[in-house]
Amino acid sequence: MPRRHPETSTVEHLVIVGNGMAGHRLVEALLARPERPARITVIGAETAPAYNRILLSPLLAGEMQREALTLRSAEWYAEQDIELILGERVEAIDRDARTLTTDAGRTLDYDRLVLATGSNPARPPVPGLELPGVHVFRDLHDADALARAAAQGGSAVVIGGGLLGLEAAEGLRKRGQGKRGMQVSLLQRDDRLMNRQLDLTAARLLESELRGRGLDIHTDAQLESLEAGSDGRVCAARLADGTRLAADCVVVAIGIVPNTALARAAELDTQRGVIVDEWLTTSDPAIHALGECCEHRGNLYGLVEPIWRQVEVLADCLCGKPSTGYVEAPTATKLKVSGVALYAFGPTEPEPDHEVLSYRDPQQGDYRRLLLRGGRLEGAVLYGDTASGPWYFEQALAGVDLTACRTALLLGAADAQVLLDDALNESPQRPAKEAA
Repeated sequence: MPRRHPETSTVEHLVIVGNGMAGHRLVEALLARPERPARITVIGAETAPAYNRILLSPLLAGEMQREALTLRSAEWYAEQDIELILGERVEAIDRDARTLTTDAGRTLDYDRLVLATGSNPARPPVPGLELPGVHVFRDLHDADALARAAAQGGSAVVIGGGLLGLEAAEGLRKRGQGKRGMQVSLLQRDDRLMNRQLDLTAARLLESELRGRGLDIHTDAQLESLEAGSDGRVCAARLADGTRLAADCVVVAIGIVPNTALARAAELDTQRGVIVDEWLTTSDPAIHALGECCEHRGNLYGLVEPIWRQVEVLADCLCGKPSTGYVEAPTATKLKVSGVALYAFGPTEPEPDHEVLSYRDPQQGDYRRLLLRGGRLEGAVLYGDTASGPWYFEQALAGVDLTACRTALLLGAADAQVLLDDALNESPQRPAKEAA
């Protein structure tokens, strides 16, 4: 898509399609700017106002109440003079007339339109995936259905050993604890859990911890099919090696696919996601896309950090404020499983010119591995004690030469920062007024 500057005219009526975390964050950002659009309408397909999807895992585990997930009540939108339409799905966009139509027959005009339609769960091409008892884990409805399944006990199989799969499996295990109990098996097709974020050592530590809690973990597992019982519901998962796992409940958690259906129907440019430029503008200058549904320079999004940066850029754009546009930046990963601390960023495997620093304390269950190139940190994996993770990430983003504190890097942020400060104070290139 050719680079172009966004329109800077005043936006009279902004319509945001999607009341998820991205759409809601945009609303909050616009309200913080005096140049906000004169009229804002938000349409959400779910019947509940925006909620924090990140907390679905502790909700499933029974560690949190439903009310704690709500970001803002419906009354709050009204108080901010924002029209909130819930329980309606946008079915069509007329780009020439700048109108849209919902499945309830409602027609709305817009000056600017933001698509924050999120994503759909990815589904593997496996026979039996359509059987009753097979679930995904993306919204409140899914969390409620899984909580009910866990309360019935029996056996569950979770497909996917990434972030979402681990959170779903542990949530089911904790929710299923009790008189009935639920045995949870986790299938990961790679040789390790969280293979995109963790090296082998950290992944094995994580696997050992989860096995100790009672999860049945299968790595290098190729799912061949799901089987139905006499009642027509799923009853088992069969692997390529012949292993058969009982399954009263199956959860598919192998990733997400951008929800581009509405954009495609409107003939906007799409590939894997809705293609946007640096200002989150689609091939139609009056339409933007944001969050998990969009694609920028071939990149898709499933973590909040880049999406929050997109929100700030788009909010400035919609308010007519100058902006340099959205720029890709590294992100860090944390696991949201109670009692397990993980922090990782950068490459999972070292390259030939990487210097590898590692530390492991088996008794405390702590592990750290740092990847440096030319004295600059490019990647880190922390398991157990992750307190220094944000400091490592900050140094990596800033490209700080850490040679002066190399000997203390594995000790943590405080010790390393002392050596860095000492080196700065001794530097002959510091400003003369500081030298005095």
